[in-house]
Amino acid sequence: MKITDILHADSIIGELISRDKKGVLEELVSVLVEHGRLTNKEKPVQVLLERERLGSTGIGDGIAIPHGRLKEIKNIICSFGRTREGIDFQSIDEKPSHLFFLLFAPEESAGEHLQALARLSRILKDGRLRKRLMEAASEKEIYRLIAEEDEHYELP
Repeated sequence: MKITDILHADSIIGELISRDKKGVLEELVSVLVEHGRLTNKEKPVQVLLERERLGSTGIGDGIAIPHGRLKEIKNIICSFGRTREGIDFQSIDEKPSHLFFLLFAPEESAGEHLQALARLSRILKDGRLRKRLMEAASEKEIYRLIAEEDEHYELP
């Protein structure tokens, strides 16, 4: 599975407005609702907040990958958001998060869910990519950068 299989260009937010964890999660879910990939935002946001209570999905280096499983979807879906200012996401390195990949998987798809998380984590280890994503001038450029990087990694 490639990131571009689950992330669409219309699901990218170039500059998040929210300045707290819940607000960021709501924005990232809202873009999926807006484009018909989810039917409402209340339940998905609740699922994400419950997951965050188990431990932050802020993985460090300015990255967070909030994720959860939903009964009502058939395929893995993803959205992306960026904030240059940074959000306190209680990351493991205790630094603000700037780049957010939100991931939802169908309830019964544990393998694919873990595969998508691993692929995102692997790609985002590249500090040059993180820097370029922060400097990108538009959502279109962000998507292009992600797609180009996605091509460099072989599928497992």
